[in-house]
Amino acid sequence: MTVDDDLPLTGYVEQLSGRPGETLEFKVSSSSDRPFKVRLVRSISADPNPAGPGILEEDASAFFAPREVTSVHRPFYPGSYGMAEADIAAEAGTVLDFAVTICPTQRCDRVQSVLSCGEIDLCVDANGAACLSAGKDQVCVGEPLKLRKWYRLEARLADGTLTLTQQLLGRYATEPVRVVGPVGSHGLNDRPTVGARLSDGRVTQHFNGKIEAPVIEADGVTLCAWDFAQGMTKTMVPALAGPDLALINFPARAMTGASWDGTEMNWRHRPDHYAAIHFHQDDIYDFGWDTDFTFTIPDDMPSGIFIMRLECDGHHEAIPLFVCPPLGRRKADLCVLVSTFTYAIYGNHARPDYDPSWQDRIAGWNAYPHNPAEYPQYGLSTYNYHSDGSGICHASHRRPLFNLRPGYITFGTTLCSGLRHFPADSHLISWLHAKGFEYDLVTDHDLHTHGHSAIAGYKLLTTGSHPEYHSEESLNALRDYRDNGGHLAYLGGNGFYWRIAVHNVNDGMLEIRRAEDGIRAWAAEPGEYYNAFDGSYGGLWRRNGRAPQDLVGIGFSAQGEFFGDPYRRVSVDPDVEWVFRGIESDVVGDFGYSGNGAAGFELDHMDARIGTPDSAVLLARSVTRESGFMLVPEEQLTHLTNLSGGTEADAKHADMIYCSYPGGGSVFATGSITFCGSLPWNDYDNDISQLLQNVFEKALD
Repeated sequence: MTVDDDLPLTGYVEQLSGRPGETLEFKVSSSSDRPFKVRLVRSISADPNPAGPGILEEDASAFFAPREVTSVHRPFYPGSYGMAEADIAAEAGTVLDFAVTICPTQRCDRVQSVLSCGEIDLCVDANGAACLSAGKDQVCVGEPLKLRKWYRLEARLADGTLTLTQQLLGRYATEPVRVVGPVGSHGLNDRPTVGARLSDGRVTQHFNGKIEAPVIEADGVTLCAWDFAQGMTKTMVPALAGPDLALINFPARAMTGASWDGTEMNWRHRPDHYAAIHFHQDDIYDFGWDTDFTFTIPDDMPSGIFIMRLECDGHHEAIPLFVCPPLGRRKADLCVLVSTFTYAIYGNHARPDYDPSWQDRIAGWNAYPHNPAEYPQYGLSTYNYHSDGSGICHASHRRPLFNLRPGYITFGTTLCSGLRHFPADSHLISWLHAKGFEYDLVTDHDLHTHGHSAIAGYKLLTTGSHPEYHSEESLNALRDYRDNGGHLAYLGGNGFYWRIAVHNVNDGMLEIRRAEDGIRAWAAEPGEYYNAFDGSYGGLWRRNGRAPQDLVGIGFSAQGEFFGDPYRRVSVDPDVEWVFRGIESDVVGDFGYSGNGAAGFELDHMDARIGTPDSAVLLARSVTRESGFMLVPEEQLTHLTNLSGGTEADAKHADMIYCSYPGGGSVFATGSITFCGSLPWNDYDNDISQLLQNVFEKALD
């Protein structure tokens, strides 16, 4: 990328969270010739709406002295490919054979290299046809390759002749097509690449599509060969011959190959059916920038959300970090779970409804100005598509994430603040400060790494507005916390919904396979439902036998636009009267900075068949407007029937519940993404605020 394509000032932190004594590394790109300034603040509210609390931050220079850092422009290079870890060699005049199986997925107005080494390039030309070039000599098959069809390409340089053979594979296989042409004498003394071309030290001509079984031979001797079914969970492919192949920018693995016939869906059972890698010209996840400055968390630093604020030449950047207490040494009775997995999975979500007119509100509110829809070169989210139309299944926080910023607006035309994820969760954080609740933070990545020990001993653990994505380890930690007497508050909707996998080499990399069912931005291809990172079955936790109801008593049932409705009290059980202490009306939450109502956008309901316990008490239910929501696919059976057994309207609501569990644990759940947005309303003096205060004080007593 050039300087003109890049933001003038941006960056990221290598690890989103840390504990006292740990050092966080910050990577920054600044195109200025002057140093950039850095200061640390504590984040209290990240909502830029001037009608609400606004952006609230406290000086934290006692923990990190403000400083200036030398500006360095740091480029980044999208596009995945494989590069051999050593050169291969063959003398000029040797008979050279290149062979590979491919499934192209995108036409481009440029060459797309498939298998290259030095001057020799087996590729797809700008017209979409298979082509073999050796220096200035070239032969091409005139007919463009059909997209999403498998072909075998074989190329030979021998006796002054270039020969390229192409054959369509599969059910409608054709006879081989062969083209020939003259060629000069060529040898090899270079590093082979797969899915791109290395020329003059630069990697270009990225291929879009699947590649399988690349081989290069000289005089019948194999110089390099790789079986892409090997080393599936790694970032390299061990060689069958020659050097190993390093995979750059995380192309998608565990992809169905030319041999896949639908008889096996799990790549572990038939790896030969999954011997393909899907490369994309826009794969980019871990930028791998050098470190510009570090921050070692002091022993006396409180747990909380902090922001590294950068400034240079009138440009600004804000990089969040989450400070956790020492492992096993809690500093408060209340723990807030920060959903960094969900933040990363949604990282740089370019919404299709984004419009440049949103910038008027952004400027008026002094909100975060950059939107991923305007900067797709920084890599998009798993809610977007690659340029070839395939769904993005990888995510990472090791790059600038625009929507992981204080003041970022997700919905630019709503009558509310229009926030989601990190800024929306600050509605809860600001409420905790306003009400004087002391708290620690823990991230879901901590739960994945340390399990139950990361949260053991807390009287109360609360989520934010949308804890949607979880690994098996993080889900187990929450279950164990609850079953060992912990009190769990689930203050969101559409939580504990999708299963993800964490890479075992680069733990900043996450994988999602959107298999079979659920509200999905894209659908995984048949046969590609199992994660490459760990071999687990992807998709909904519900399809993995762990519906959200099994953890927190409620689960996703309905989705609407970004608006909210109130709740109406249902229970008159004297055993839960304390929840409504100080609240006179039976209707609560008809206000808020998220959707203008406490029960909105995405709603969760009870279902005893898939986990809601008998102890669950329905406290309140949303007063859900007609025709405002759609039932989620996993709840639907036909256009007339659904799994609830009643009418569709009966299933489309948010259930606020309280339930107890053996061992003394309990769950309070709200069933709505917009619930936390009501907490700051009227300077935190409202019935939703009072209700949650009752719940928290009871659990912390």
